[in-house]
Amino acid sequence: MSDYYDRDDRRRGSHRRDRDDRDYYRSSRRRSRSRSRSRSRSPSNRYSSSSGIPSAGMIPSAVSQPPLSNTGGLPLTGAYSTNLLSAQDKINRELFVGNTPPGTSEALLMQFLSGAMRKTNLCPPDATPILACRTNQKFAFIECASVDTANKALNLNGIPFLGASLRVSRPSKYAGPHIPSLTWQQLTGQPLPPGMTPVPENNGIGGGSAEEKLNRELFIGNTTPEMTEAMLRDFLGRAMEQVGLTRMPGNPIVSCRVSGKFAFVELRTKEEAENALNLNNIPYLGASLRVGRPSKYTGPHTPHGNWEDILAKFMSGELQLNNAASAPAPPAAVAVAAPALAQMPAAPVMTMAPAAVPVAVVPTRVVELKQMLTQQDLEDDEEYNDILEDTRDECSSFGTLKNIVIPRTGPGATKIFLEYLSAGDAGKAIAGLKGRTFDGRQVEATYFDEIKFANEDYSD
Repeated sequence: MSDYYDRDDRRRGSHRRDRDDRDYYRSSRRRSRSRSRSRSRSPSNRYSSSSGIPSAGMIPSAVSQPPLSNTGGLPLTGAYSTNLLSAQDKINRELFVGNTPPGTSEALLMQFLSGAMRKTNLCPPDATPILACRTNQKFAFIECASVDTANKALNLNGIPFLGASLRVSRPSKYAGPHIPSLTWQQLTGQPLPPGMTPVPENNGIGGGSAEEKLNRELFIGNTTPEMTEAMLRDFLGRAMEQVGLTRMPGNPIVSCRVSGKFAFVELRTKEEAENALNLNNIPYLGASLRVGRPSKYTGPHTPHGNWEDILAKFMSGELQLNNAASAPAPPAAVAVAAPALAQMPAAPVMTMAPAAVPVAVVPTRVVELKQMLTQQDLEDDEEYNDILEDTRDECSSFGTLKNIVIPRTGPGATKIFLEYLSAGDAGKAIAGLKGRTFDGRQVEATYFDEIKFANEDYSD
């Protein structure tokens, strides 16, 4: 890191080292713009071919900076040319990072992603590939040192981070050419940790543009205030898995955002978004959810049925699934039986075992936590009390916590039970705790039956 600033000092003459974080960020952005202007005047690459970056056979090669497409073919001159080229260069060096855990700091994310790039030879070992970062509650944007570095950073897509699989892709305003890239799992050969949802590949469909994302997004209407993002994602994703509307294992819903009486969900593939349209009118928490395309969608109409059609075919024995857990599901039209779809081409027959009937998740005031403790943690009284107090302090942040039970023996041993004042508070706790790691173990957080809890029956 110091070598990077030494080089910067030699280029600019002096460097202030005692500024605060705000000045540091501003000066970093100024240095970034200065480098952009320098690159626009010179075709030389920042890194030489001897930088240690793997060959094109392992990592997709970068391409030169794309030409501007909004100039109408007219020559650009003067300050306007310089500013426009600089703005375009910044867009080409910027990447979107989704699925970031709440509370992720900019410094931590920059350090983590930079370290991952150095470790996999996506940049030289002494380089600073990421210059700036700005975070939101569930996503972030990073600014890379060069267009070539941004192209290589696309290979971070799917990297595990604090219990989440990060989505690394181009921002919606990017209008350049598609750059081939791998997922983190393809790059390193490491499988995705259990419980994590795979992210979509940067496959260039629609140029990785906002249009491609819009094809994977659905509107969810008639939601109620107690429905949290985590609850909707879990319920709808599980329903799709159980009736064979998914194309690969795992929850097909990548993200969910709730706004008042409606929500939007993003599916990992366009085909699964088409399949999910068959969830329209699915009942949940006393409401009939409306599932459809968002108003911004301008693509072709997708024929589909409703949830009632799927259940009617299932109850009549017409709907069957063949190895739904491991085999790709057929197109959206497969799981429908509405009369309006009678003229559609014949679809493959699916088979389903009766045990796979979708089961709605009923929120309760009690949360069950698994994978946090071992039997050894419960043997020592002092350690047991420390765990009890630590859990109370941490879990009280989600709402009014009435009671904590940590059984030391019986079927509930190694589990933690949290009783909240309301089901809404319990839902917040599940959303905040699910997927976290504790001593290397991934925490499981689910609702638990209130009657069983009151009767001290902690069995599954």
